[in-house]
Formats: sequence, C-alpha cells, structure tokens
Amino acid sequence: MKYISLPIEENRNLSFYLAMEEFVARYMKEYKECFFMWQVLPSVIFGRNQLVQNEVNVEFCKQNHIKMYRRKSGGGCVYSDMNNIMFSYIASADSIGFTFYKYINLIVDMLRKLGIDAHGNARNDILVDNKKVSGNAFYHIPGRCIVHGTMLYDTNMKNMLGAITPNNQKLISKGVKSIRQRIALLKDYTTLDITQFKKFAKDNLCDDTFTLSINDLQTITEIEKGYLSDDFIYGKNPKYTIVKKRYFEGVGEIQATMEIKNDIINSLNLMGDFFILCDIDSIIDNIKGRKLNYESLKNAIPDNLSHIILNLNKNDFLNFLIN
Repeated sequence: MKYISLPIEENRNLSFYLAMEEFVARYMKEYKECFFMWQVLPSVIFGRNQLVQNEVNVEFCKQNHIKMYRRKSGGGCVYSDMNNIMFSYIASADSIGFTFYKYINLIVDMLRKLGIDAHGNARNDILVDNKKVSGNAFYHIPGRCIVHGTMLYDTNMKNMLGAITPNNQKLISKGVKSIRQRIALLKDYTTLDITQFKKFAKDNLCDDTFTLSINDLQTITEIEKGYLSDDFIYGKNPKYTIVKKRYFEGVGEIQATMEIKNDIINSLNLMGDFFILCDIDSIIDNIKGRKLNYESLKNAIPDNLSHIILNLNKNDFLNFLIN
C-alpha cells in the first residue's frame, strides 16, 4: 500500500484532508491502495445526510473555537482534535462493503501487532475492551472507494461531548464520566506516544511513500472549496420547525414558532399571554431572514424590548430563542 505524504507539513483545515482523499481517488488511480493520516485543530464533522442542528451544538462550537464540516460519507457526527488521529484509505474497487471490511481488518491487525486486543463490530467501529476506539465511514465514486475514520489516541472529552450535545454544563460534567466508560484511548494500552504510534501504523500498513507536489496541493485546494461552501454544508438541510415555550417572570408565557432553513429563520410567530405595548411585528420583521445565532439576533432585537412587550428583557428573550 502507498502512503501519501504532503510536501509541506502544517496545520490544515479538516476540509483540506477530505479534498485530499477525493484528489487521490480521482487522480491517482495508478495506485491501487493508498493511505494517509492527519490531525486537525478542534473540529466536528457530520455525515452527508445529517441535519446540522440535530447533531452539532453550534453555539458551543463557536464559543470554543471548534470548526464544523460536512463529509460525503454517511454515519454520525465526530469530534476530532490534535490528540486524535484520522485515517484515510482509498482503494480501487467497486464493492464498498468488501473494501470497508478489508480496511477494518487491516487496522485491527495493526493494533494487535502492538499487543492491543482490538476487534470490529457490526456498526463500523473498532473496539478495545468492548469500548470504541475508532469510528469509520465510507463512500464510493466510480471505480474507487474511500474509507475514513477516527483513531482515538487521546482527546478532550469535554469538547467532544459539548460539541454534539446540548450546552448544559451539568449534563456535560456528568456525561464526560459516562462517555469515558464507553470510549477507549490508545494511550492507556500502549507505551508509544502519538508520534511513535503514527510511525508504527505507517510502517505496518504501507510499503512505500509518494509525496504530492505543490501543483497537487493547488488542485486539492480547488476541490476543498466545494467542502467549504454553504450550499454543501447546509444545503442538505430540510426546512424544519422549532417550537419553544417559556414562562418569564413579570412577562407571562411566550411561545416562539420558527421555521428554519440552512440556519436562517424564514418565519417567526410569537404567541402567549404577554402584554403588547406597540406593534410586535417590529420584532418579528427584524428577526426574519437572520441566522439563528447570538450575534445575528443581538443586532436584530431592539434594546428597548420592554417597550414592545411589557417587562421583557432583551437578553432573556435572546437566550430563549437560541438555547
């Protein structure tokens, strides 16, 4: 198997490596099997057919500088950081099922050479001590199969949990302990540090190396633009409706019904037993067409909100819409 390396080593966005997989699959067909590893700054990557807001805590990610990406393969949402290694395997084949299970067996055998008792399961995972150490996904283009997955050497558990669950600190603090019981970290099963482990994996999986050219990097960067477009990241999202209800002290009950498409509020309806002091449409019209995030709505909602809805505080209303 051929190991594909880069001519310049530097921190790159996760989207670059997704584009690199596609480049290898489309333009390096002379190599029947290719493999490479990569690491990224804190990022989440969700599956091709997943609804972003169902899988990712968008506000938590923004507040903690965790980037968000969509991939072309199926499967669930994954968190990755510099203590987690990502594997990419590209092979000439028409049977994605056969290729995928071949890849799983390659990784399992490599881990067993380290004395780690690993095995695969029916859910595309690799387990150690019946705990998940690697999750994997795949997709197919004519004549080529692409398999990619995580390899948990270590990771920031709080970020992992917070990025894909509600932003509730109590839930996160409890969840870290729970998720730690279900996830295996390679650092607990080997004396190799992460750099040594990467070298071991490369030496045991590959017998030769090919280094991409600067021109190849330029082509990959062009492919990457597709992964960074809003149409790709959010275009699969259907319209959906959010209904929120809360009682505000001194205000009354407010129910907000929002129709969302691509993180944009297409329509908003406010109902409840609150008192209106002037035209409520001045709030609704300002909010429609805005992104459902703090900065966008902060600018859309008037500071003197209590002059429109009796006793309603702007920050309370803002947090109600977002959280």
